[in-house]
Amino acid sequence: MKIGFNLPQHGAQASDGAKVAYYAAEVEKAGAESLWVGERLLAATNPKVGYGGKSTIPDEFNSVLDPFVLLGIAAAATEHARLGTNVLIAPLHRPVHLARSLTTIDVVSGGRLIAGFGIGWSPEEFEAADVPFTHRGARLDETLDALQAIWTTDPAGYRGRFVTVPEHRSELKPVQRPHPPIHLGAFNPAGLERIGRRGDGWLPVVPVPGPPGWGKQLLKLRAIIDRAAEQAGRDPGTIGTVLRVNVAAGTDPARIDEAIESVHAETGYDDFFVDLMYITDTVDEMLETATGLLDRLRD
Repeated sequence: MKIGFNLPQHGAQASDGAKVAYYAAEVEKAGAESLWVGERLLAATNPKVGYGGKSTIPDEFNSVLDPFVLLGIAAAATEHARLGTNVLIAPLHRPVHLARSLTTIDVVSGGRLIAGFGIGWSPEEFEAADVPFTHRGARLDETLDALQAIWTTDPAGYRGRFVTVPEHRSELKPVQRPHPPIHLGAFNPAGLERIGRRGDGWLPVVPVPGPPGWGKQLLKLRAIIDRAAEQAGRDPGTIGTVLRVNVAAGTDPARIDEAIESVHAETGYDDFFVDLMYITDTVDEMLETATGLLDRLRD
């Protein structure tokens, strides 16, 4: 199996950010196959919508390091690990800024970027970015169209209902052609069908602890992607799956192994990354937990 980890980004880990390069290099040396960042623009004090179906937002989201900067540091500190975003809130970004940042990461890493996108869930983040909260799915689609234009044509330009990119020279392209793989996070039918029509990969979640039979539920959701791909004339086998393992606070690290092995056995999926945000505070703790997990899964 391929196992990756989050970079130190949120909560107490953010205060240990001076060790990001050290962590990235050491965890890659220990066998990590991928390194990941997320995105939180802000955590509202009185949120209209809470996180994960709750009415509140985790304290860890009150301190967040910039995802693009972290991936740039990791790109310089590593040689082989894939570098992923799970996820960037695509509608919050102007496509030209997004394309430049992601192209930079793909170039300086030698072509190791996975561009993971979502539509977001926080109205306050959209307010802070001066972007309407409505039509997020349509904004995501147009952002993807604009990125594809910037990454594959020169001159490049795009005009949609929500997104406009004036025609311009676009000579610098990502190392990966035609562009870095685009993975999308989704659990609802519309989002899953979007992946089938146009995504290079799916970013589902494995909660730890989680309900029994979670792998079977993932397969049911994946079937929606596969049907949409076939209807669009695409081969579902070309659409990858990278599972994010969300570990709840207070969880025994041994349960992470069990969850990964259980989902792997039920689904055959073999590409995971483990988010240690809630169970480690320092880079040293992250590294110890990550290397321990890698050792156990190799046994």
